[in-house]
Amino acid sequence: VCKPAPMAEQIPASIPAVSYKAIMIQHSVAAYPAWKEVYMADDSLRKVNGMFPMFIARGTEDTNMVTVMNKITDIEKARSFATSEGLKKTMEKAGVNSLPIAAYMDVIRDDTSSIPQDERVMVVHKVKDFDTWLKVYDAEGMAKRAENGLVDRGLARDMDDPNKLYIVFAVTDKAKAMARMQSDEFIKLMADAGVEGQPTIYFYTRQK
Repeated sequence: VCKPAPMAEQIPASIPAVSYKAIMIQHSVAAYPAWKEVYMADDSLRKVNGMFPMFIARGTEDTNMVTVMNKITDIEKARSFATSEGLKKTMEKAGVNSLPIAAYMDVIRDDTSSIPQDERVMVVHKVKDFDTWLKVYDAEGMAKRAENGLVDRGLARDMDDPNKLYIVFAVTDKAKAMARMQSDEFIKLMADAGVEGQPTIYFYTRQK
């Protein structure tokens, strides 16, 4: 009789490799429903400028902190649109009340399979050398991260600084995830991987 493989053996070495460009914009809004109505009405203009919707998210702690992610098919058009006066006026109309932060990314891993968890955490940090970091990251393994409430969902490099990384996980157990990221073992692992400075850790919930 065949026995089920142990959980660790059922988890692949990494999530699917991809290659596409994306823009992530984060900012605070006065009221999410009013912001979303204006944002969705502007969808056709974003598409004309080479930006296609991926997801909208709200901060877990501050639900008026909004993150939007769009796939980019035309970098120059997207950069121009993101800094245009027209978009600035639209944001003002939508109730954006903080300086928008835009990040342009080369997405290299992405798991788009359907899962029940909507909560995510994004870890942003710089590394001394990407290849060195990736070896340590992959050696830690998806199974180890899953044991600690973190399910691999995405990995991207900053277009303007390829050693700045964006790592996204689905959160299955926030308490375990927080404990893992604050543990001495994890801090040593980050040091061994060549992580520079203090990572930015941002919990958010994808919107339906």
